[in-house]
Parts: sequence; C-alpha cells; structure tokens
Amino acid sequence: MTRMSTSVSRRRRSLSAKEAEDKIKKALEKGEVLPSEARFDSNCITPGTDFMARLQEQLKYFVNSKLSTDDAWKGVNVYLSGHETPGEGEHKIMEFIRRENSEPGHDPNTRHCLYGLDADLMMLGLTSHEPHFSLLREEVRFGGKKNQKRITAPEETTFHLLHLSLFREYIDYEFSEVKNKISFEYDLERIIDDWILMGFLVGNDFIPHLPHLHINQDALPLLYRTYISVLPTLGGYLNENGHLNLGNFEKYLEKLSEFDREHFNEVFVDLKWFESKVGNKYLNEAAGLAAEEAHCKDGRKKDLDSLRLASLDDGKDRAPGRGFEEDGEEEDMFEAEFRQYKRTYYMTKMGVEVVSDEFLANQALCYVEGIQWILHYYYHGVQSWSWYYPHHYAPFLSDVRNIAHLKLTFDMGKPFMPFQQLLGVLPAASKDLLPQSYRHLMTSENSSIIEYYPLDFKTDLNGKQQEWEAVVLIPFIDEVHTDCESEHVIREQHKTCNKIEHYNIMCCVSSQNTLTAFCH
Repeated sequence: MTRMSTSVSRRRRSLSAKEAEDKIKKALEKGEVLPSEARFDSNCITPGTDFMARLQEQLKYFVNSKLSTDDAWKGVNVYLSGHETPGEGEHKIMEFIRRENSEPGHDPNTRHCLYGLDADLMMLGLTSHEPHFSLLREEVRFGGKKNQKRITAPEETTFHLLHLSLFREYIDYEFSEVKNKISFEYDLERIIDDWILMGFLVGNDFIPHLPHLHINQDALPLLYRTYISVLPTLGGYLNENGHLNLGNFEKYLEKLSEFDREHFNEVFVDLKWFESKVGNKYLNEAAGLAAEEAHCKDGRKKDLDSLRLASLDDGKDRAPGRGFEEDGEEEDMFEAEFRQYKRTYYMTKMGVEVVSDEFLANQALCYVEGIQWILHYYYHGVQSWSWYYPHHYAPFLSDVRNIAHLKLTFDMGKPFMPFQQLLGVLPAASKDLLPQSYRHLMTSENSSIIEYYPLDFKTDLNGKQQEWEAVVLIPFIDEVHTDCESEHVIREQHKTCNKIEHYNIMCCVSSQNTLTAFCH
C-alpha cells in the first residue's frame, strides 16, 4: 500500500478493533456467554499475514482447477495479482486497463465490468473514459430488522449492473447549460474529469472533507452550482487529465468559499439570539461552539427561525452573508467573529496555539497536495509511496488561497515491506497476526513505537451521523521509526511472506494452464 492508504487502513482497523472490544464488554455485562472458539479477526485480510499467503495459494489452485475441469472457463485468460504486489486491488485493475489500452491493436470497444460496492469504483471507471464500462453491485437494503438473516449465497443475492455510459449522460445533462456560456470548446470528457475532482472535496478515503461540507446537507448541488457559475470565467477546466490547473482551481475555490461565510452567518444569528436572551454580549469562541452544536443537534427553533427570516429580509439588498450588517460596526463584528470562529476550529481540532499566516499557508499547501496526489493516483497510478495527508481535519475553504503559484513535487519513495505495513495498519488487538518477533513492538513499554498503539482513543463525528464515518484520533505512524524497529527483527523463516513482487499483474493463467509473468 501507499503511505496514504496505510493511514486510512490503520484508522479503520483501529476503530473496528475498538468496536469489537466494546461489544464483548457489553455482552459480559449482560451476563451473556461468549463463544468458546476464537473470534475471526477480519484484520487478517491484510498483505503479509499467513492467511493472505494461504489464500494466494488456494486462489492459484482454484483457477487452475476451473480452467482444467469447467467448460465455462475454456478460452478464458485469468489474471491474478496477489498480496505480494503493492497496491490496492481496484487501482491495480485500473492500471491493467490503462496498460491494455496503450497496446497496439487494442479494441476501443472492449467492455469492462468491475465488481464491488465501493462508490470510488464509479470515480475510477469514469477516469478511464471508456465507453463500455459497467459495475456489478450487490443490492444494499437499509433499515432491515436487526436479527434478519444476512444473504450470503450468490444464487440468493440480487445484483445490479450499473452502466457508467448512462452515468456519463446524466453528468452531461447536469452541466449542459454551460455549453452556450463558455468561450472554449465544451468537452464532456473534461467535464467528467472536473466532476470527479469536485467529488473529492466532500472527502474520500484519503483526505478529510472540508468543514461543514456534507453530502447529506446538499454539498454536491452547491459544488455543481458553483462550478456552473465559475466555469465561463476561467477559460479552461480544473482537472487536466489528473493534473490540477492551479489557477483555475483557485478561482473555483474562491467562489466556493462564500459557503464558509454563509454557514457562519447562520451560527452568527444563533449567537445574536443567544445574546438577546442572556442580556449581554457573549460572542466568543465557547459560545460559537455551543451555538453550532445546538444548531446541528436540535435544528432551528421556531423563534430562531423567525429571527433569522426577519434579519435576512431586512438585509436582502446587502451583500450575501451580511444579514446583520446594519452599519460598519456590525460588519466589523461579523468579520471579527468569523476569524475567531475559524481560529477556534484550528485550535480545538488541530491543537495549535497560534493560528499564524504560516500555519494557514501550510494547511493550504497540504490540502492541495492531497488533491493532486489523489488525482494522479486515480488517473495514472502512484505518484509517491511515502506521501500522506498529515492531518485529521481539512482547512476552511476560505483559507485555501494563494495556491496558483505553488510548485507541487512528490518524492516517489518506496512501498512498505509487508511486515512494516502490518505494523503500520494493525491495532495492538491484532498483534497475533504478526510474527512472534514483532509483537512486542505493539505492547512492550520499552518499544520506541508504543505511542502508535494506544489502547484507548477518541473519535470525532465532526458533523457526520454514523460512527463508521467518525474521525479516529490516533497518531500518524512515523515511517523512520518503523523502519528502524522492524529491520533488526527480520527472521529468516519469514522472508517468504515479507517480500514484494515488483510487477503489476502477478500471472496470467490461460486455458492451456500456462503461466506468464507481466513485469515492468
């Protein structure tokens, strides 16, 4: 995995381990009898474990058996890329498709079908710009009974085939109104590229969402409306085949950042209402947080609604986001509180004492680097094995500015060795998946990396609704420490598992049972 993917996997696995431990505690408190057999640890589905090594051998056997005995498999080439080849499965598949497309004599009408429920597969499929690309997805039902039996047999499962060609038509329809507004050629492929980029702004596996920008709170329509209004002024697109046009991207974010002020204006109204109730000025960071939490949790109360509507009506001829600007003093107060509101976010969320210009510039740089890294990963593959987004939270839109001049460079680095990756993604509760000589690194007080394996940690919903969406507040792994600690405990008997195969697709098994390695 890349360092970025390792950080994501580490947070997920830590949260899963904590949830499993909490369930066991609750069961014991209720007097329930726990099963005598050992619980299956799903974290074993990670490169470098004995489980994955056995699985790889079984997959080879299964493929050869089917090709030898099943007529339905005759004349089929099966490509098997296992856990020894670095990279996430879906991205290795996309790299294979890109390489096939570059081969002489490639049929442009080749049909692709990718299986999986991850919404990112839609993004990946669209990055290919292939005309015949479908996703096979299982039906997902929400709100079922708690004890309802889960369907696992394929013959009992309802599958859906999502045609990305139809998805492309919907995107074309969504942005069709810009056709007669832009001074340059309307290109659906470039519109799709920009649509993919906009999707990253609400967060994905690799980078946190921008503050208060949530899909279930109409973030996507906001992104699209802003794009439609800004594109005619740009002279070109935002995403140029996986490379950011920083000048155009900055102008888009500048327009989008009006959302920060509009959102704070709602909080500001709450503060003014609160001030009127308590009879004194209470516009400070604590009140701001309290008002926002109450706003998110309880919604708008009737009297608060009336106050907000009245204020907006009074200020309808003023600039957007200035409902209370009756005079210069009111405007100054709004701006001062808006700055304090953002300072509070950085101080409480990121733990900084001083929100300096240098800090904000670094936040903007890291965020833009993250967007560029993701774009390159989706369109061309890994740009850097070692880079990762070093924060749990993203900056405000209005603070991602002055980016047009940035020079984005990445060090390619190298992927973790499998055992290093296990140390990087597994929680201490899964230490038994490591070789014996590594386990003490997660549990011993004398381990120099023990700080990375906290037994307890906090989570932050950060505006989300589901626990699995929460920010997992664990420290980021220091790669240098991991290298130093793991190097001296390598044992000869583990070298077969702790290796990397330096080619994209491990083997091609044809119907004639021949194996062909595909190397770089």
